[in-house]
Amino acid sequence: MSHYSIDDLLYLMARLRDPESGCPWDIKQDYASIAPSTLEEAYEVVDAIEKQDFGHLKEELGDLLFQVIFYSQLGKEEQRFDFAGVVSDLVAKLIRRHPHVFPQGTLDSRVDNRHTLPTDVKARWEEIKQQERAAKGAQGLLADVPLNLPSLSRAAKLQKRAASVGFDWDDVYGPIAKVREELLEVEAELDSGDQQALEEELGDLLFAVVNIARYQKIDPEQALRRANHKFEQRFHYIEKNTPKPLSETSIDEMNLLWDEAKRI
Repeated sequence: MSHYSIDDLLYLMARLRDPESGCPWDIKQDYASIAPSTLEEAYEVVDAIEKQDFGHLKEELGDLLFQVIFYSQLGKEEQRFDFAGVVSDLVAKLIRRHPHVFPQGTLDSRVDNRHTLPTDVKARWEEIKQQERAAKGAQGLLADVPLNLPSLSRAAKLQKRAASVGFDWDDVYGPIAKVREELLEVEAELDSGDQQALEEELGDLLFAVVNIARYQKIDPEQALRRANHKFEQRFHYIEKNTPKPLSETSIDEMNLLWDEAKRI
């Protein structure tokens, strides 16, 4: 089996985009049209990791890398940037963000880090990122939190940014109390019949739940993915073990099977 290099991948991408001999589908694509695929490939990488399917992870990482190569080819065609520039900027940024590893700002500079605390590293990392945001002209602490992040992840990131300047609860019981408060407001809107107000209160409730996760250093997206997976497994148990179609199975019968699934 042939062993290809990153140069081969860049050549392949250029061939796919060749106006005369390339792939008609690839030629038609632009940044916006392949963005959904980028999100999908990123989720498939995470899925393989969570399933510990490391053989499949190799393939999924390749698919994700191809997205970067595709964007880089588009940038090259438009004379905006190319893959070499993407790599160079990335290396420069990582050197800049790790002064505790590259003290002179060069790849070959070194320092003894055996007694450096992770908390010190994290604080310095956030300080450098804030400087970078200011240099880009970001208006406000929350200005560059991506709008297209999954809502749970974006909520956690917004909360984390605010907490970095002291806008935070004293302890985890603050957000827990907030969840109780928001739940009461949801219940009140259930009786009002105002669907828009109910949606707003449900959003506030979800935001408060994310705050508990964030405070406990739990990724809310990962927590919900695992809850989804658990639900799927238990519901599949009901499907496998009911002697008749689900539409003919009573809720009491399904609940009994659900309880069985929970004990497995």
